[in-house]
Amino acid sequence: MTPILAALQVETLKLRKSKLLWAVLAAFTIAPLMGGFFMFVLKNPEFAKTTGLLGAKAQIAGEATWKAYFSMLAQIIAVGGMLIFGFVASWIFGREYTDRTIKDLLALPYHRGILVIAKFLTVLAATTLLSAYVVAFGIFIGWGIGLAGWSAAVWQKGLFVLSITTLLTISLSTPLAFFASWSRGYLAPLGFMVLMVVFSQIIAAIGYGNYFPWSIPALYSGIAGEEYALKVGNALIVLSTSLAGVVATLVWWLYADQY
Repeated sequence: MTPILAALQVETLKLRKSKLLWAVLAAFTIAPLMGGFFMFVLKNPEFAKTTGLLGAKAQIAGEATWKAYFSMLAQIIAVGGMLIFGFVASWIFGREYTDRTIKDLLALPYHRGILVIAKFLTVLAATTLLSAYVVAFGIFIGWGIGLAGWSAAVWQKGLFVLSITTLLTISLSTPLAFFASWSRGYLAPLGFMVLMVVFSQIIAAIGYGNYFPWSIPALYSGIAGEEYALKVGNALIVLSTSLAGVVATLVWWLYADQY
């Protein structure tokens, strides 16, 4: 077995044996359930008011269609994924310090770069599977509700937007790995993540969200209420941020004093 496969197997086993995966899976399950409830209320407003699910004077704007539902799922991944994916990356890199297993990990006869790459591949696999679960579960809920407007074009466009949004959001989790390594724990990356979520809202509100990497996935998902054409410059901003996180993490693991 090659070193990278051995390291990847170890990282996958640690993630599978931990309670983190089940915790984030449960947290992410709430999002499509709430989205499905929202669509159900839009589709059956009178029933919702009669049964007390919605106040008699409450008003909810929107339409109960597959197009709107796909857009909602994309927004869930863009905003919720920023938190969930960031937490996964923080845990995979930060747990070695909080559990004090970093010395055991560095004692392995593998290059440190291989260990870092294995961790990033584990983050990529875990976040991709979580996104696929949310999308599949969300589509199942949509079929159960009986949303209108299903067509091959809507399906293709919806899945395309979901895929690009997921890829952009996952890419922005790499800086969290650096902060988890640099701070030797969870608090710094989690604080950075919350700060980026706040900044993404503020910067998007003043009209410069297309220049701020953490605002771009949400804008592309349609959170502003209109379709956003992703430009090459936007993709380069996100890609540069992601690469910076990978390089910074690698440099830290290779050259920083580990104790």
